[in-house]
Amino acid sequence: MRGPHNVWRLVVTGATFARTGALGAVLQAFDAPPLLRTVANIVSWTFAPIGLKGDPKLPPVTRAITALGPAYIKFGQILSTRPDVVGDEFSEQLTYLQDKLPPFPTAVARKTIEDELDIKVDEVFSEFSEPVAAASIAQVHRARIAETGEEVAVKVLRPRIERAFRTDLDAFHFFAQFIEFLLPGTRRLRPSDVVAHFESVVMAELDMRLECASASEFRENTKKDKGFVVPDVKWGLSSKRVMTLGWGEGIAANELDRLRASGLDMAALGNRVLQLFLSHALRDGFFHGDMHQGNLKFAANGDIIALDFGIMGRIDEYTRRVYAEILFGFIRRDYRRVAEVHFEAGYIPADKDVDAFAQALRAVGEPIFGMDASRISMGRLLHYLFEVTEWFGMQTRTELIHLQRTMVVVEGVARSLNPQINIWQIARPVVEDYLSTSIGPKAMARDLARTARVLSRFGPRLPGLVEDALIAQARHPSPHSRHRPLRALFYFGLGAASALALVWLIVLL
Repeated sequence: MRGPHNVWRLVVTGATFARTGALGAVLQAFDAPPLLRTVANIVSWTFAPIGLKGDPKLPPVTRAITALGPAYIKFGQILSTRPDVVGDEFSEQLTYLQDKLPPFPTAVARKTIEDELDIKVDEVFSEFSEPVAAASIAQVHRARIAETGEEVAVKVLRPRIERAFRTDLDAFHFFAQFIEFLLPGTRRLRPSDVVAHFESVVMAELDMRLECASASEFRENTKKDKGFVVPDVKWGLSSKRVMTLGWGEGIAANELDRLRASGLDMAALGNRVLQLFLSHALRDGFFHGDMHQGNLKFAANGDIIALDFGIMGRIDEYTRRVYAEILFGFIRRDYRRVAEVHFEAGYIPADKDVDAFAQALRAVGEPIFGMDASRISMGRLLHYLFEVTEWFGMQTRTELIHLQRTMVVVEGVARSLNPQINIWQIARPVVEDYLSTSIGPKAMARDLARTARVLSRFGPRLPGLVEDALIAQARHPSPHSRHRPLRALFYFGLGAASALALVWLIVLL
């Protein structure tokens, strides 16, 4: 839906930002030219009366976004993980974005469940509550399965939410192009790419089957983590618009008074939250990307219960190794090694000076190590690190930015439970354990095993490839074609050598 709709939505958005007081802050954050600020203010204040009022108790930007509706709220959530785009101040505001809306009628939720699952709610569930939580995309009901007596959480998409998001997504693309045209300086932040990323994330969240898959994968990865619980997916009671999980009974992480009264060891819980997050990021490369207080509960026995798997983060194995070496280098204050890792990984252009980079890294690390333990922040360290690497030509790596943003949130949760937490002391054993298993002879053996498995899949095809290459050479001889069979034989030999090397290493180990 193009044209007039998007123009009108832009006007309403600008008017809402003006009415809530958020417009000036946004223009200043993006360093808009004075003339553009003047024009934008005049136009927006002219239309301010048609803007939405929002909740005056909230900060201006958060107030404007929540007033504009579900798509804007979800967009704000995603942007909170991108301080490189919106800046630290806005990122901090958006981190605590009130992702809550009035619930829709329970009758509508029941009708959606019956249509989606082809069941009768009263026959399948012996109990079905009013909404216990309502967010931008869906709301949650507490229920009990009649056949087994098990308590579950049933998450149901809002009615017509898909159409509402598609309409606003179209407007977001229009806004991004409009901003890039008016403010060429913002192109380095790639507004259009940010919107495209948001679209891919939110469209996945609008299909509950994908969130079920994330929850299932996360549960599988963490099933051996003592004291950490991911509710199991009830696939038979889930569909595109309905998700059913086991119920997680506990005290929310933001209910600090209840936690203190419960007798749980809050300091131990805070330490455990941080260690588990690092373990998931490094060991699995798949971590909870929205691990704020509202998405964590603590059971009576001290188990940590994770909720809401709509936003997850993923890091490939090579990046995990690089990230772990960087962290460990900082922990040991070995700035030269941290610099070398950046160059080895290709993050910093080879024409830069490694010694100068190591010196810049020292300027990042030493002030943080000079702080009191209760003030040390790994998230802050990573933020400063990205600033320095940008000076030396490192391109923005979205997955690491997401990790850093989530780290800030997780540290906030951990520190609320244990104000005296020493981040480095808690992180060190996790990083050391990962490095001990990911770098060295055993890790090399695993890498060779993977290589051998990949090559083995092509093994049956190699004779045919060599034969085809020889036939092609005979039919169309050329100075270069005579080398093709040799290359094919070389790769076959490489595969065989890798397999033999693997066997030899296993024998030695």
